[in-house]
Amino acid sequence: MSGLWRWRRNPLRRRTDLAEAWLALGAALLIAFGASAAGWATARTAGDTLRDTVRTQHAQRHLVRVQVDRLLPHPPVDPDPETATQRDAHRKVLANWRGVDGSRHIGIVAAPRPVVPGDRFRIWTDGRGRVMPRPMDISTANSHAVLAGLGAAALAGAAVEGGRRLVLWRLMHHRYRRWDEAWERAGQDWGRAGAGS
Repeated sequence: MSGLWRWRRNPLRRRTDLAEAWLALGAALLIAFGASAAGWATARTAGDTLRDTVRTQHAQRHLVRVQVDRLLPHPPVDPDPETATQRDAHRKVLANWRGVDGSRHIGIVAAPRPVVPGDRFRIWTDGRGRVMPRPMDISTANSHAVLAGLGAAALAGAAVEGGRRLVLWRLMHHRYRRWDEAWERAGQDWGRAGAGS
């Protein structure tokens, strides 16, 4: 509200004051509506793409049962709890499984829990029986789409604000240059007693 005085009729109001006020209003509207629209469009596009990815991954990946043949030696566990990773909690095992195409496979997989030889658990594979990561679920896709939309809205808002500040800097530069010219026109004797001012 403090910037509203720039629109009032006032002999001290400069053209740059009015331009600055319109610039602030335009930037506020662009941030409120333009950044929101950019975020919404990005979230929608990302959501559509990610949902297609979810459908594709669920169509191409399959849960199969593996049987543990033997446990592999534990890698040295990092003693520092702050740098220890989640993979330290999963034991690598040599296991065998049958792919959805009927092919037999033997390989090293990470057990999701403590196991002994002969135990069974499930892993994700592709159509040929190769181990794959778990497919993305719809809630993860939606979360990523929302984050992409928020990021796009923030980036658009930052771009508008950066542009506003650049134009404002140019206005201030122009204002200071005009002040310098006015002081030079006033001359060196301005304000001195008996100098005709």
